[in-house]
Formats: sequence, structure tokens, C-alpha cells
Amino acid sequence: MSQVNAFNEYRAKMNEKILAEDNKVLKRFFNLDTNAYQDGALSSKTKELLGLVASMVLRCDDCIRYHLGKCFNEGVSKEEIFEVFAIANLVGGSICIPHTRRAVEYWEALENEQNKTE
Repeated sequence: MSQVNAFNEYRAKMNEKILAEDNKVLKRFFNLDTNAYQDGALSSKTKELLGLVASMVLRCDDCIRYHLGKCFNEGVSKEEIFEVFAIANLVGGSICIPHTRRAVEYWEALENEQNKTE
């Protein structure tokens, strides 16, 4: 199983388990997160790029993978992604470098998945 499929399947499986517990606060938080990334004054693409920068600065690899996938689906280019990486490293400092390495690896996995389906 590919890195991309493994991440997406695990995330979906665990989200299903979490939401199945019917905790009102968690359900509302998940819904708030989903709605926050919808088009508004800012496009969903812009919001995903912002989410990616924040995730890199906060050093959350799962969040980075999630936002990379969303950015990829939004048609973000590799050049745009690398500009985001630059901003994240500028804001977050050198502690973001290992996360940038893993982000590049995951972006390449997304590209490889797309190439398999073409």
C-alpha cells in the first residue's frame, strides 16, 4: 500500500471511530474544521496553503500530510508548495527543516500516485 493510501485510510478509519462515539464537542470541532476551509473571502486553496504553513510551524506531520493532500487536490503547483515551505521555515526556524524533508517526500508520493492513475 502506498504512503498516501495508508495515511488516508488510517485517517478515515480513526475519524470514523472518533465520530461514532457521538461526542457533541468533538463532532462540532470536526465540523468547524471542515467549514473553516470552505471558500469564503479567501479561496479554499488559499486556506489550505495557510493551514500547511501553520502545520509546518507547529510541527505536526499528520497535519502537514493532510494539507499537502488538500493542496494537491486544489491544483497547487510544486513551485507554490516550495514557496510555502520557504515561508514556514522563515517563520518557524530551522526546527521546520526535518518536517520540510518529510513534506517533500509526501508531495513526491502524491505526484507518484497521480502518475499511476494517468
